[in-house]
Amino acid sequence: MISMFRRLANTWVARVLLGILAIAFVGWGINGTRQSARISNMVVSAGSHTISPDSYKSFFEMQLENYQKQSGQQLTSIDAVRQGADAQLLQALAMDQAFEELTSRMGVRPAPSLIIDQLRKQPAFFDPITGKFDERAYQEAVTKKLHMTTAQFEAQLRDEIAHDQLTAGLAAGLKAPRTLGAIVADYELEGRALTYFTLDQHNVDQPSLPTDAQLTDFMKQNAGDLMRPEMRTLTVVRFSPSQLAASMPVDPAELKKAYDQFKNDPSKNQAFVPEKRSLIELPVKDAATAATVAKRLGAGEAPDAVAKSLDIQPIAYTDSAKSAVADPKVAEAAFGLKQGQTSGPVQSDLSGYAVVKVTSITPGKTPTLDELRPVLEPEVKLRAAKTKAYAEVQKFDDAHGGGAKLEDAAAKAGVTAVTIGPISAQGADVDKKPVQGLSAKLVKDAFSLPQGQEVDDEDDGNGEYFSMRVDKVTPPSLPALADVKGQLIRDYMIQEMLKRLHAKADELTAAVRKGESMDAAAASVKAQTSHVVGINRQGIAQYRAVGDELLQKIFEARQGDVFNGQTSQVQVMVAHLDSVTPAAPGVATSMVQGLRSQLSEQLFQDIEDLARQAAKDRIKPTYDINLAREAIGVTPDQLGSGAPPAGAKKAPAF
Repeated sequence: MISMFRRLANTWVARVLLGILAIAFVGWGINGTRQSARISNMVVSAGSHTISPDSYKSFFEMQLENYQKQSGQQLTSIDAVRQGADAQLLQALAMDQAFEELTSRMGVRPAPSLIIDQLRKQPAFFDPITGKFDERAYQEAVTKKLHMTTAQFEAQLRDEIAHDQLTAGLAAGLKAPRTLGAIVADYELEGRALTYFTLDQHNVDQPSLPTDAQLTDFMKQNAGDLMRPEMRTLTVVRFSPSQLAASMPVDPAELKKAYDQFKNDPSKNQAFVPEKRSLIELPVKDAATAATVAKRLGAGEAPDAVAKSLDIQPIAYTDSAKSAVADPKVAEAAFGLKQGQTSGPVQSDLSGYAVVKVTSITPGKTPTLDELRPVLEPEVKLRAAKTKAYAEVQKFDDAHGGGAKLEDAAAKAGVTAVTIGPISAQGADVDKKPVQGLSAKLVKDAFSLPQGQEVDDEDDGNGEYFSMRVDKVTPPSLPALADVKGQLIRDYMIQEMLKRLHAKADELTAAVRKGESMDAAAASVKAQTSHVVGINRQGIAQYRAVGDELLQKIFEARQGDVFNGQTSQVQVMVAHLDSVTPAAPGVATSMVQGLRSQLSEQLFQDIEDLARQAAKDRIKPTYDINLAREAIGVTPDQLGSGAPPAGAKKAPAF
């Protein structure tokens, strides 16, 4: 639906409408000139909005990680750059920064309270027990997970809120014209009727099996698809706490130590539930009034009645932990009372004095060591495994540093050296299947070393280490004919068959265009005609087996046209477009109503795209692709001649 609307956006009505809106945006209250020149040490610069090398590195690594998770394939930074991913990312970041800069110059700035509201929506920034904002958790979440400083995060948050405010203003009241909905509905529901027949391997002569010479030529013609990437064979020694942990014994003393640590820091585990209380605090200014309040509450008067009579604003806490009570002295007093009891006057650090009445108590829970054993034992085992793995690393270093081969040093350390490969830079085997047990760092290091070179004690994160030697480097090459002969024969025969089918289809199409009937043309190759009616774009999904190329011909043809095309199988269809009928008025009308919100949303998206382009044209952001590559550790020597220049039109890696 949306793709159809995008094609309709090329009509004069849509172009005029979008053009007017774009001009309005560009001219809407934007004052001032460009305020800052390009900053030489910034990867991206757009006025006051910049991206430093460290920030760009974080953006790039997050994109690379997302690609690897979604595709299930390893991709090195070098490969990503070779495919133009860095240029694509830089262009997107430059446009983003330009839009944020333009938004700022327009005076769209969020109030501080909006920043606070957004922070409150992030549960990772709050203590799970007390519900209070946790500065340490906030800093850890931002620096470790988002790879930013808190200042950078808050600046980005301000930009996002400003962006949302601006776009919300643009979107307010925006509705697609009914005429546009009617055009789309008519376009979607226009019906087509076909007479057709198909040709397959039974309707033409069979091609002969290819000779080895023909297969060799065929292989050369398709070298790009058949070329095998550079492959490497490795000898790897791993020091892995995660693998050792399962077999490690549990030291009772270490288990007790872990339990005590958990007990003293309940926020580490939700199994620890603090005692919670519901209470009412009546704050007053002096001791005499506090004594009066305590006496009246102790006599059984309702807190609300006492507060109203003395013009006091009560503070209620419902099922709250001790740490959630704002005043520590009030909290101490409240959690020393029994249910229903009232405190005496409490000298408060906030209001002067206060009196507290406890209305309910929810007991806390401290689990026993046995209850926490399933949680604690794996942690204790992992700690012991890390200690053992580190000892193995030390033994390995001593032996290897003393001249022992990689394999012999591993044996003296009590670990085994294994051969891995051949593998590609994506961590796949010769059949392009992922090789298990390879980390991104191990693969990256393997492809940064020459044949025969070793690397020792590389930190792989989480206490994991590895040592490695590159045993063999196999350059990119075509496979031997014998290795792919079966596949080549199948592909060759299919190609030859399709050539014959297309030639016959062209011949029959020409005959029908000269006046021969579809039935006679079909009978000449012992095929039969079929008929289909009611084909429309809205129901196009049910015809996907026909293939996108042929579907496009069906919807581009005029009534009476004869055409042919390959289906998604080894078949070619010859078709005659019998009729084209407009959408039924009643059906089109009901569809217009359903389309309007969707078209409005798409219209807004197109306006925003135009606004972003306008921001880019106005601000003229710059980026330094060489500095960007330096930030991610990719050098010109590593790229050779394979890296595209900035702005190159090449398919992105992610």
